[in-house]
Amino acid sequence: MASETASLARLSMSLPGELFRQLDIMVEERGLPSRSQLIAELIRHALAEHEAFTRPDEMLAGTITLVYRGDRGRVRHQLAQTQADYLKEVISSQHVFLEDDQSLEVLLVQGPALLLKELCDALRRVRGVQQLQLVTTTALLPPLYEPEAGDRPKESVA
Repeated sequence: MASETASLARLSMSLPGELFRQLDIMVEERGLPSRSQLIAELIRHALAEHEAFTRPDEMLAGTITLVYRGDRGRVRHQLAQTQADYLKEVISSQHVFLEDDQSLEVLLVQGPALLLKELCDALRRVRGVQQLQLVTTTALLPPLYEPEAGDRPKESVA
């Protein structure tokens, strides 16, 4: 705890009164112990978003959340085809049916910022996609599988 405190830096800032009041309401509604914790979270989110737009080769992990409607079979097929084009970047997906002929899909993604942006743009082009949001972080998933130098595929027994 002492080393964590030693690495902290103080920030003093002035905000319009109404914005300050809204910040305090948000801290209270989220049950956070301090404004600092909320501001740090907001800054981390803004920095990760900034990385995605300014450093195209930066490796990022995150989620893409989609809401879509329409001919579910056609839209789902087109979304699946698009995801297949980015097989290395799409780690997993989760789909649920919503009310009013809508679907919600969340993709867990990781890859260079430029490719994640391209994936989002390609998904947005699918007719029926109503909402799409990419949320990223610079913290990465550990490698899912890395063969060691001496590893080779096991022979199948027939």
